[in-house]
Parts: sequence; C-alpha cells; structure tokens
Amino acid sequence: MDRNERQYWVAFGRVPQIGRARISLLEGRFSSMEEAWQASPVALEAAGLKGKALSALLAARDGVSPHAELEKLERLGVQALCWHDEAYPARLKETFDKPPILYVRGELTAGDEWAVALVGTRRATAYGRQAAEELAGGLAANGITVVSGLARGIDTIGHRAALATGGRTIAALACGLDMVYPPENTKLAQEVMERGALVSDYPLGTQPLAKYFPRRNRIMVGLSLGVLVVEGDVKSGAMITARQALDENREVFAVPGSIYSPTFRGTNWLIQQGQAKLVTKAEDVLEELNLTMATHQMEAKELLPDDKTEAQLLNMLSSEPIHIDEVRRDSGLEIEAVSSALAMLELKGMVRQVGSMNYVKAREPRAAYEV
Repeated sequence: MDRNERQYWVAFGRVPQIGRARISLLEGRFSSMEEAWQASPVALEAAGLKGKALSALLAARDGVSPHAELEKLERLGVQALCWHDEAYPARLKETFDKPPILYVRGELTAGDEWAVALVGTRRATAYGRQAAEELAGGLAANGITVVSGLARGIDTIGHRAALATGGRTIAALACGLDMVYPPENTKLAQEVMERGALVSDYPLGTQPLAKYFPRRNRIMVGLSLGVLVVEGDVKSGAMITARQALDENREVFAVPGSIYSPTFRGTNWLIQQGQAKLVTKAEDVLEELNLTMATHQMEAKELLPDDKTEAQLLNMLSSEPIHIDEVRRDSGLEIEAVSSALAMLELKGMVRQVGSMNYVKAREPRAAYEV
C-alpha cells in the first residue's frame, strides 16, 4: 500500500463510529479509502453509511488532515498496519472482529506467530505472582512470545519475566501509543518496544477508558495460539479474555488455586467446566500446543518439508481443521502417501492433529515451502 492511501486509512481510524463492519462496507463500494474519504454524503449513504456514523465522518473530515495524521505517527515511530498489509499479523487477521488498523511501536516478527497470551488479576497473590513469573519465563525460554496487556499485577509480571529470560513480549494497550497506562510502567513499555512491540487499535491521543479494555483483550487473543489465565475471579477482565479465546477457537489454559481464594474462583471454574486445561508448568502449554520443538527449530532456522509431497500438503493446511479424506481428494494423492506425509509433518511439529483425523498447520514456517 502506498503512503497516500495509508494516510486515508489512518484518517478513518480517527472516526469513532467507523470500525470493522463499516470499513468493509466502504471497501465494497469505493475503489480506495481516498475515494471513500472524499465521497459525497449521498454516495456514502448509498454505501451503507447512515445516521451517527455518517455524521461522525462528515464532522471528522472538517477537522482531520490525513497527511498530518500519518506524519504524527511517523514522528513517534508508530506503524499503522491495515488488514491488507503483509506485515499485519496473520493470526489476528483470522479473527472475526479484527481491527482495520493496528498501530505498532517496536517490531512484530515472524516468530511472534508462536505466541501465548498471559492474563490475570491486578491484585495478584504471592502464589499467583510466582506462577506468572515461572510460566511466562518458561514460555519465553522456549521461544514463545508472551502477549499481555501491560496492566498492574499479572500482566506486568508476565512481561518482566519474558524480558528477564531474554525472550520476546508484546503488550496490547487500551489507549493511543503516545501514552502508557499505567504510567508507572513507562520504563517497562520502553523495554517491551526494544524486545517486542506495543500494539493498539486506538489512534494517538486516545485516553485509557474502562470501556476500551475488553476490546483491547480481543487483540491479545487474536495474536496468540492460546490464552493462559493465571489468576482471576469469575467476573474479571481475565475471564472476559478467556471467553473471547473460546469464541475464537483458541486454546484456554488456567492455573488452579485455593478453593478459599476469591482470585482463583475464575480459574478453578474454567477447569471445573472443562473450558480450560489445567496448567502447573510451561511444558503443559507447550505440549498441548505442540510447541515443544520451538527452541530447536528456532536455532535451526525452522524445519522444512523433506519432499514435494510434504510441501504440497503443508501448503494445503491452515489454522482451520481439514479432514484427511479432504486432503487426499484435493491433493490427488493416494491415501497411503497422504497419511505417511502427515505423520512425518506431525513428528516435526509442523502439523497438528486436532481429533477425528482432522489436521491444522501448527505454525507458519520462516522459509518458503519449495523443495
């Protein structure tokens, strides 16, 4: 996307009434965001923009300069990734409520596709703090990017543990990236930028209001293979994140706690209901997500398919489960060849069977699949 078109995406990001659904409407009607921004009220209404959304856009056009908005981002070193950009996180793009624009300070890498979100209460117990530190550190030491929300308590512990291990971490914020909340985490935010990234779908200048935090959580879910709830009550932000993860078919993990502790009522309930897998160590998460080979693969620059059959099948798989019979039919290969190749890819940690002979791609490789 050229710079001119990007500035109009950024400008639309300034209009609070226009999000995923309305951006899709505009894309379906106009050839570019520039054309949509400059369209007449009649054309905008014909595109499906009505009521408060139309009024908000018309008001924004009087006070927002697309060129100036993009320059503000560039001065702060903030990237504005729209969902058509190759650099836009692939896993986040799969989610239903993906943000049209993701603002990034720092760097997102291909390895961040191997990410786990770690969430929990702001008022962590000593047990919860220890669990968060050990689990986040263990995941980071195995090449997993730790995603959290930079909040007080469990979030802060998770980011710091990942950094202390020399790993990567991403913080999703419920405000613009020209500020840090809570303010006492300003230094931590700088360290996260240096070894990962700060991300948000809120434009510069957006204050961290309470209503923004649940929407922030969906980004943490979208960036991750699964969500690990360390400590939280039944009615908490951590539980909202767990429900969002379940809605997006992400794995949910939970740390068990005392039956007498209110801050573990949420995690114990998730385990009791069968909605989360009980976790006592980082290896529990790695094994469930088939990521136990992550460290070895990172050191080896990623395993590659051994032959054209493996490469063909790997290119057919995605994060959506596909049955082995469908793979055989679409590939045109004999069932014996398909079964053997999938078994080898599973042993390499590149493919995962998710039950009833359905397969998914375990992760995106760093190199092309050509052999």
